Amino acid sequence: MDFKASHDKVAALAAPRNVVIAGASDRPGNWALRAWNNLRQYEYAGKIYLLNPRRDEILGQRCYRGFADLPEPPDHLLVVVPAAGVCDLLEEGAAAGARSATVFSSGFGESFDAAGAELGARLRAVIAKTGLAVSGPNCMGNICKPARFVTMTEERDIDMHPGQVALVGQSGGVMIFVNAGLEERGMSARYIITSGNEAGLHVADYVVFFANDPELKVIIVYVEALADAAEFQAACRYARSKGKSVIAIKLGQSEAGRDAALAHTGSLAGSVAAFDAIAADAGVIRADTLDDAVELAELLCHTGAPSGRRLGAVTLSGAYRGLLLDAAERNGLTFPEFAPATLEKLRKVLGVGSYISNPIDGGFGVLQSAEAYKACIEALHDDPGVDMVLMQEALPRQPGMTRAEKYIALANDYAAGAKKPIAYVTLASHGQSDHSRALRHRAPLVSFLQEANKALRAIAAAARRGEAEAIAAAPEQAFPPPPGLAGALRARALGERQPFALSETDSKALLAVYGIPLPRESLAATKAEALAAAEKIGFPVVLKAVSAALPHKSDAGAVALDLGNAAAVAAAWDRVTANLAAHGFKGALEGMLVSEMVRGGHEFVLGLHRDPEAGIVVMAGSGGVLLELFKDVAFAAPPVTRQKALDLIARTKAAKLIAGYRGSAPLNLEALTAALIALGRLAHDLGDVIESIDVNPFKLSAEGGAALDGLVVLRGLANKT
Repeated sequence: MDFKASHDKVAALAAPRNVVIAGASDRPGNWALRAWNNLRQYEYAGKIYLLNPRRDEILGQRCYRGFADLPEPPDHLLVVVPAAGVCDLLEEGAAAGARSATVFSSGFGESFDAAGAELGARLRAVIAKTGLAVSGPNCMGNICKPARFVTMTEERDIDMHPGQVALVGQSGGVMIFVNAGLEERGMSARYIITSGNEAGLHVADYVVFFANDPELKVIIVYVEALADAAEFQAACRYARSKGKSVIAIKLGQSEAGRDAALAHTGSLAGSVAAFDAIAADAGVIRADTLDDAVELAELLCHTGAPSGRRLGAVTLSGAYRGLLLDAAERNGLTFPEFAPATLEKLRKVLGVGSYISNPIDGGFGVLQSAEAYKACIEALHDDPGVDMVLMQEALPRQPGMTRAEKYIALANDYAAGAKKPIAYVTLASHGQSDHSRALRHRAPLVSFLQEANKALRAIAAAARRGEAEAIAAAPEQAFPPPPGLAGALRARALGERQPFALSETDSKALLAVYGIPLPRESLAATKAEALAAAEKIGFPVVLKAVSAALPHKSDAGAVALDLGNAAAVAAAWDRVTANLAAHGFKGALEGMLVSEMVRGGHEFVLGLHRDPEAGIVVMAGSGGVLLELFKDVAFAAPPVTRQKALDLIARTKAAKLIAGYRGSAPLNLEALTAALIALGRLAHDLGDVIESIDVNPFKLSAEGGAALDGLVVLRGLANKT
């Protein structure tokens, strides 16, 4: 990604020399009129020109009929014309000297009509040819406070204080509501960009621009569909290198949500699990809700993320102590026992006979004096087993709460020299007042989080970012050259136009050359060969029909298990043959696979999945026939180091089985880790060729593991070269 080019394009869009409103109108409610009003109300310093080929005067201002009539070359085009006229207008404007444009118009394929899709393709071509920096189409305009450049069609009053947060997203409505949440908490957005369908500039371009703004601390992005996953990752890594926190709100956590994204942007939204995999590698924190995004912004703007998951807290009631403990367990955080030195300090403050555990039920002892209050904060902060200090307090919403205001100021002063984050947490979410927001501005070094579970969810998400970044930064394993079979499969994919499945034997052959272990097995073309193979492998065995046209063998009755002798194998051969005929199977049968019957152990699922947005991701979790019911799986972006494989496994409930559950023997973690590393290498070598790989089940025992079944689906690349 060309970071300089992205920055320069957005810079041209965010602070233009002049603005030309193309499609200017004085019709009440018209978006061109709203933009005109906002540009003037918020005192944009550049010239504003009205353009309409059918008018000479609008709103008492001169209206120009064409770009040639303007007194100077255009710089920014504000486009509010029917979709059919947008492309010609952009070409004419660019030829006249324009550098950027905001296209409000819709009708470029977001409604699934063929004509709109064709127009969308032409628009993208025009933008590429002219080099214009374009936000939209199908957007609501932008707010760039440093330049007082407001083209957003919002009619409510806009707080023009340039804060430490930047917002960009494909939905103008979402941006407005996130900003409202920030303002309620005493924060404000420095930039609000509605990127629309992103025919020109993408979210990644804006992230790069924001990364270079020294006044910004947090970037919040709303993503319906990623235009380019690699570009998004690169931009977010760039932002992290500049010290910015990136928070993502991602549509597509459900099938209905993905359908909504498709209807809204005309793009196929990928699964949020796959998005999480690539986002984690780039240091992005995903927020489940708009409220969570605001909570994270409060934390990251003022105190930053904790270095770990261990908390120390002082509460003012026993009930709230319980709420914090519940929330910690729910969100993977801990309140560890205090170090002996910490306990000694606290007993001096709270009384020698006090019962002290973490979180502290401080009662009135903590509040007995400012000195005691500060000493409690200091004791928790200095404890080597605590990564973040929490205090119970709400911002006073009216004058008169002198004690609370005094103690908040004391904590903020202490935080100036603190090495760990300090935050206040309330029992419940609540609104703020002008008085509380003013207090908040006077205490910028502590966070004011709301409601125990929401607050600790934000803390856990911020802590997880540090863990994920450390894992992603681990040295990659050097990959040997791809085996010959990989090249042969690539050549085969280049000759196909549609995705195609390999047979089980061919699928397992690919797994085997990458070091994924298989059970003892043999392909038999006749019943006699099957009997001979069974005798050699040793009873009991499994018999399975093999064909590339038979990816789901169980559905066709093409699997026979636990065959204990030769007669059982012969009968199973006949039964599977009859089942295939009854099922209407007419494909080419390679034969029957005779495999050892692996007993014991637990069934896992491993694989590679091509997400329409995120690309190839690695999957692991609980396998077997209940896979789709329980969905105990986790994802990671390749390449897969040992650290990443271990983290991937730890994020599944199946991890408890591996460690030894309820007295059972631990399973072979190294065998599972090695298989995941091998899948990561497969993704490295054949990432553009693989559509999916399913290893289900991967049977794991104390002794090792084996892929009992495998299905490889390759992409057809003939029409993609």
